[in-house]
Amino acid sequence: MTSPESPVPDPRDATLAGSVALVTGAAQGIGRATAVRLAAEGAHVACADIRDTADTVKQIEADGGSARGVWVDVRRADAWSEAVDDVVAAFGRVDLLANVAGVVNLQSEDTVTGLTEEAWDEVIATDLKGPWLGMRAVIPGMIEQGGGRIVNISSLAALRGLPNLASYSAAKGGVAALTRQAAFEYARHHVLINAIAPGTIDTPILADITPEMRQANADAHLVRRLGRPEEIASMVAYFFREGAFLTGLTYPVDGGWSVKGNF
Repeated sequence: MTSPESPVPDPRDATLAGSVALVTGAAQGIGRATAVRLAAEGAHVACADIRDTADTVKQIEADGGSARGVWVDVRRADAWSEAVDDVVAAFGRVDLLANVAGVVNLQSEDTVTGLTEEAWDEVIATDLKGPWLGMRAVIPGMIEQGGGRIVNISSLAALRGLPNLASYSAAKGGVAALTRQAAFEYARHHVLINAIAPGTIDTPILADITPEMRQANADAHLVRRLGRPEEIASMVAYFFREGAFLTGLTYPVDGGWSVKGNF
């Protein structure tokens, strides 16, 4: 039995007005910028995080947008169920999911031989298991309502070998692979799933690095600066708003780093 053809939208009509978006990691960094951007485009935004998202919600509401804070521990299936139930009770459905929440390993050296098992488990649980649980929580509702869109945050570390990022690279590489597989699985239900691979973005994770490290990170890009959270948020918004013929991609937003040669 074949599914009906996907509708062909006119890109001139693309809008997020009235849609419902769930954004994880919304307390700060890329997650916060994404929540603010989607709200500015007219979406009702559930700002989800294990941290307090009150400041993000206040910013959105001060700008005239619609938002609510939602607590979620992305590592836990029960927390995802409760979060999605909260959003559906408040807004009626979930149209869009941005899986942004993530961590880096700060517990040990992040090499294959230097990693502790505890550090590995923490990064994999947050950065890979979290997006899987999020997709599992929202896709049935998206199918029932006729479709939806998901963006997962991967990393340039999924595409290139980078020092001291073993657990992070494994998790983010898994996100890219899971995105491809899920896109294949659910396209027939009009659920479009893509990933973004950021370069080094100027977020609170970089707060404690030295000026020399900051400059080295900036110089790794062809565009010789750090990326801004708002630049990742703009790509999330593009996938959600206009990406009607895009699915299964892992799209680098990295200042040209992924195409840079060894010189």
